[in-house]
Amino acid sequence: MAVCEASQWVEATTPKVPRISGRVVKPDIWRATLPRMPLAVALILAVSLAGPVCAQALVGDQPQRVAERMVPEPPGILVASWVEGLEAPWSLVFLPDGRALVSERPGRIRMIEQGRLRPQPLAFVESAQGGEGGLMGLAVHPRFPQQSFIYAMHTHREAGRTTNRVIRLIVEGGTARFDRAIVSGIPGARNHNGGRIAFGPDGHLYVGTGEIFEADRAQDPADLGGKLLRLTADGGVPADNPIPGSPIYSLGHRNIQGLAWHPSGTLFVSEHGPSGELGLRAWDEINVIRRGGNYGWPKVVGAVGRAEFVDPLVAFRDSSTPPSGVAFWNDALFVATLRSQALIRIGLDQTGSIWRASAVDRWFASNRNEGVFGRLRDAVAGPDGALYLLTNNRDGRGRPQPGDDRILRLAQVPVGRTR
Repeated sequence: MAVCEASQWVEATTPKVPRISGRVVKPDIWRATLPRMPLAVALILAVSLAGPVCAQALVGDQPQRVAERMVPEPPGILVASWVEGLEAPWSLVFLPDGRALVSERPGRIRMIEQGRLRPQPLAFVESAQGGEGGLMGLAVHPRFPQQSFIYAMHTHREAGRTTNRVIRLIVEGGTARFDRAIVSGIPGARNHNGGRIAFGPDGHLYVGTGEIFEADRAQDPADLGGKLLRLTADGGVPADNPIPGSPIYSLGHRNIQGLAWHPSGTLFVSEHGPSGELGLRAWDEINVIRRGGNYGWPKVVGAVGRAEFVDPLVAFRDSSTPPSGVAFWNDALFVATLRSQALIRIGLDQTGSIWRASAVDRWFASNRNEGVFGRLRDAVAGPDGALYLLTNNRDGRGRPQPGDDRILRLAQVPVGRTR
């Protein structure tokens, strides 16, 4: 096992999270009551105790034992353009009646009916834009339309501070209006905002956050950055969360981008690896979530085999493969990727509670840097049995193609059929 360069952060304290009754306390309040030790003091104490001054990130290995395959033209897959003319779409969700909602990063929530995009937005969510910020994930209340709520995560600027928050809106006919903030005070910045939200089979709302390029947040239990959060539909803290009174469900994440539940109920997430921090690049991950698990960032990357950390299911060691939305479709996990521009299909084997990747195929790509459709932001299994993909070539980092940004519809057809 190799050891990378020493990082520049020191874990000075491990504050205890205060109990909260039915409400989420903002992290700035936690920090006010539980101040972190100044760096200089931490260094003096570390020397006096003859311990290490700077933490080091342990670099493990790829957990998967299968070679990647390039599949430029997946056999038996028919791709059609379903919706066109979007602006940096981020999240796609379906309503029980077959209609769909798609978020656009500038702040619009758009309605799709029978494959047609409504001209007027369902709602506009004022969002702080720039970099990776803006309107991001959407979720639908599990009891919709009896409970006609939808949820949105967006970058929010108030009183000179940039944060992220999840809000709830009430759908009323062809519009939606603000109802309440579900969780606020999540760290926000130009980059690493996380942003994916989804209701799990347990009826609770899961929120993936980023550490905004401040890596120590991911290990701090008094900080909502670099975490997977779990909340009730009204914004309360479930009684069976790992830390009493805290919305944090797992920690040690860098920048969660995708959430998907296997039919067995197991949650899989995608997250971005380092892009220069600690002298490291790549190491983007797919993880299987365990209640209260520590996924290592920034202490470890890759599979290190240490009992205190949860090793990833898949880690992309050799090239940057930033994943985004994920979905289960046709007995495999599909991962939309951004810079690498591939739809990655991961086959899975399960033995008891242990999951392993049995295949890693890069669809619509002939190399690790280019794909047929460009940047892909989300992958969603539709109610009609098709898989839907969002392109993201108008997000400032891609090269727009005709019709972009688009929602693509993938259908499985007999091999050889082209239409």
